[in-house]
Amino acid sequence: MKYKIRVIHGPNLNMLGNREPDKYGTSTLDEINATIESHATKTGITAHTFQSNHEGEIVDKIQQAHDSYDGLIINPAAYTHTSIAIRDAILLLEMPIVEIHLSNIYKREVFRHKSMLCDIVTGQIAGFGAYGYVMAVDAIINSLQLIKNSR
Repeated sequence: MKYKIRVIHGPNLNMLGNREPDKYGTSTLDEINATIESHATKTGITAHTFQSNHEGEIVDKIQQAHDSYDGLIINPAAYTHTSIAIRDAILLLEMPIVEIHLSNIYKREVFRHKSMLCDIVTGQIAGFGAYGYVMAVDAIINSLQLIKNSR
């Protein structure tokens, strides 16, 4: 069985490479997506990426993942700290879910320390820059293999 994962990037991530490179690195979102897709292909899965600055569009993609994907990687960006709508949409999913952040949100401003998702996702990766997405793909694969082996 070939697995499919959805990768969702939240607001302002379309500006990576230009936006605060000291915090988020110099990789563009296109470069990050190419890395995700390449790594996923090498490991035998398909990754579909999506970015939006709009909360409702992100909720729609999460809901669509319910019947179409085996795992979810999400960088909710600023919505990490505020979005009950994204949290509620994620609660619909019964699949491995990795929350990712390019920077270490726990070493930043106090308001960034609270994630609305951390207690409902499979795991969280923060502070490893663009490489964190590769780690997230591997974490999803590992989780899917554990589920498959437990059946």
